[in-house]
Amino acid sequence: MIDLDDTDRAILRALAGDGTLSAGELGRRLGLSQPAAWRRVRRLTEAGVLKGLAVEVDREKLGFGVTVFLGVKLATKGRVSLEDFERAVQAIPEVQVVQHVLGLFDYRLRVVARDLSDFERVLRRRIMTLPGVGNVEANVLLTEERRPGPLG
Repeated sequence: MIDLDDTDRAILRALAGDGTLSAGELGRRLGLSQPAAWRRVRRLTEAGVLKGLAVEVDREKLGFGVTVFLGVKLATKGRVSLEDFERAVQAIPEVQVVQHVLGLFDYRLRVVARDLSDFERVLRRRIMTLPGVGNVEANVLLTEERRPGPLG
């Protein structure tokens, strides 16, 4: 774990809002010189706190207006069924996130679709036919507010 000071946290907040900010712009915003901002970003990157840039895609503008979170309980347990399920679910392009979790379900999936009928097609033809699938619970995303989370 790396010790973060207030300036490091301010850099993380700024980059969480816009990962394309240059060291010069970060320095101007935070009252640092460009080299000082660059050294801090490099230190955070080398420590593994910053893992690179991510591009945020507007799914709605691409025609994917529905996001559904699925809880999936496998009918059979065991190493083989977990690996078979994971391999098969990762081949479905509408499945954006696969999380192996503890609790009522074995997996949590984030699925995007064009509309509810498209989601139903993905659910019936792709997800429900995956190896080991037992119970499935769907939660349709209504709104989303992204927060940067705790920064040290």
